[in-house]
Amino acid sequence: MEIYKIIAEELQVKSWQVEAAVQLIDEGNTIPFIARYRKPVTGELNDEQLRTLDERLKYLRNLEEKKQTVTASIEEQGKMTSELMKKIMEAKTMVAVDDIYRPFRPKRKTRATEAKAKGLEPLANIFMMQIRGKTLQKEAENYVNKEKGVNSVEEAIQGAKDIIAEIVSDNAEFRNAIRNTVMKHGDIVSKAKDEEAQTPYENYYNYTESVSKIPGHRILAINRAEKEKVITVKVEMPDENIMMALKKSVITGKSDFSQVLCEALEDGYHRLIKPAIEREIRNELREKAENGAIEVFGQNLKQLLMQPPIAGKTVLGWDPAFRTGCKLAVVDETGKVLYTTVIFPTAPQNKVEESKKTVLDIIEKYNVSLISLGNGTASRESEAVIADIIKESPSKVEYVIVNEAGASVYSASKLATEEFPNFDTGQRSAASMARRLQDPLAELVKIEPKAIGVGQYQHDMNQKKLDETLGNVVEDCVNNVGVDLNTASVSLLKYVSGINKTLAKNIVEYREKNGQFSSRKELLKVSKLGPKAFEQCAGFLRIRDGKEALDYTGVHPESYTSAKALLKKYGFTSRDIVSGDVKISQKVQDYNVVAKEIGTDAITLKDMISEMEKPGRDPRDKMPKPILKSDVLDFDDLKEGMELKGTVRNVIDFGAFIDIGVHQDGLVHISEMSNQFIKHPLDVVSVGDVVNVKVLSVDKDRRRINLTMK
Repeated sequence: MEIYKIIAEELQVKSWQVEAAVQLIDEGNTIPFIARYRKPVTGELNDEQLRTLDERLKYLRNLEEKKQTVTASIEEQGKMTSELMKKIMEAKTMVAVDDIYRPFRPKRKTRATEAKAKGLEPLANIFMMQIRGKTLQKEAENYVNKEKGVNSVEEAIQGAKDIIAEIVSDNAEFRNAIRNTVMKHGDIVSKAKDEEAQTPYENYYNYTESVSKIPGHRILAINRAEKEKVITVKVEMPDENIMMALKKSVITGKSDFSQVLCEALEDGYHRLIKPAIEREIRNELREKAENGAIEVFGQNLKQLLMQPPIAGKTVLGWDPAFRTGCKLAVVDETGKVLYTTVIFPTAPQNKVEESKKTVLDIIEKYNVSLISLGNGTASRESEAVIADIIKESPSKVEYVIVNEAGASVYSASKLATEEFPNFDTGQRSAASMARRLQDPLAELVKIEPKAIGVGQYQHDMNQKKLDETLGNVVEDCVNNVGVDLNTASVSLLKYVSGINKTLAKNIVEYREKNGQFSSRKELLKVSKLGPKAFEQCAGFLRIRDGKEALDYTGVHPESYTSAKALLKKYGFTSRDIVSGDVKISQKVQDYNVVAKEIGTDAITLKDMISEMEKPGRDPRDKMPKPILKSDVLDFDDLKEGMELKGTVRNVIDFGAFIDIGVHQDGLVHISEMSNQFIKHPLDVVSVGDVVNVKVLSVDKDRRRINLTMK
């Protein structure tokens, strides 16, 4: 099938792999399930390839549908030709199909349709044929008809020109050639409406950049400035070159019709083609910029969600503030909130000593070893107090500054109200500060992905596509890590393959009513969770200390018979999985032979062994750990040339923002990331990376820090 071939070429995989994946998708299987448990069927396509495949599949199927609609419409009009059919079938994009269909689309009232109604279409055809020996005046005289509303030769000629202008405008080849010319040689030009006004968009007050070279982040900035009515924007086109090409294509030589055709072409280009091409090009640039920004947002979000948890520590969450005080929440190693209070170490109360005593008492009473401080208002002042507390504490305590993005959204949400009905928003936020350090993924899934603050211009892009992309990222992360069936919240469970919000609620309700799940099979007793949903979700849900040791691994229940045969073959039992004593990989000589013997395939066998040798493994353990601190660094301490460690907070098209612990992220421009040329900052860094940086400059007035990684 043509669609499979196109996708296979784009993904650089085999057609059979695409066909197999499409069949699995059409059968209702989720991308995480296909990527993890149907590797032998798809030839090991990963989740990223499958997401791209799914997106292209939808586009190409919609394109086929559009081609059929257009074909039916043209055939209904009796205007279909074999040449036209060939063009439609060969069209690769929606825009190409639109261009082909344009002359046949039912039109609203235009100058050309009015002229046609007056019977002037044959005259326009005579002009276009440019037959030598015929004269303009004489031909036009034949079409003066007062009954039809053509009162003079001039009116007849003007009507014919209007028809020619529309014919030229509707010509798919002309439009495509002009669009390509503008994409190569056009410029984006922006001008300020008020050059004296002070706005964040002053760079674009008198700005020109080539359409072919302008980067996505500048397109989004220009579009926002235009939306806020700060600037006007236009696409400057090489009009002379375009007109020369049009005349060369339409005017065959010197004739009595040449001048009229020139005028019709000028009118068709400036009145009809140019505004439409400008709209199309700006839409294309916007869409490309949005897609790029959404992709960067998705990669940033993935890195943030996959930051390693800090397990086994009692954490003090600290939500800083001035007037209303700093909210504190003590959270034990399981995430349970043990205690909350409010202290006032900052202005206007400045009860520093009293606050320090309260915190030192909390540290001693609850054995707190880590403080998780939000990076919002009063964070710097709170950090100074924390540094003093750590010095005075008899036990070892460290602190981490965590990104507060989305905490206020969560603490005021219905979900937070259900989770902490007796807490105010500050207490909920403090608890979230602690938990997002203990398990970033489990806590951050409670927040709408685009509120997490690791993107750029997210409010200016296609919200449906942004939500869909970010939702897919969260889904892939959750399923990649796996979920503890007996502790997971509804927020976490709803992202598990095959489970929607209703099923997630039903699972939690079942757990609350019947106690903890003792086996994966028990999921089939949950209301509305049938065999298909079980097939999709079971492998991603883990049960510690259950009846079946394999339930704590990523081995799918459909492979349990093979897994047990494998254990038996090499002299292990289920108990060895729990104790971490299974060692099979070094003993297997030939995976194909062993796989056949136990009734599976070589790919599944390798995954099975990996899971049984490291039950409950967490892929996040490979990620860089957060920087734990015990002393404070202030903005005023920064000096040019100072070398520091920092955490990547956000990656954007032109660089990355690095948290170096002074409550003001520093910028590493793309040109300062490497001694080699790099296309995008994501080629070098990701959100959550711990990097070595050097201070290039510090602007204290504007509170800007420029860093280098060179």
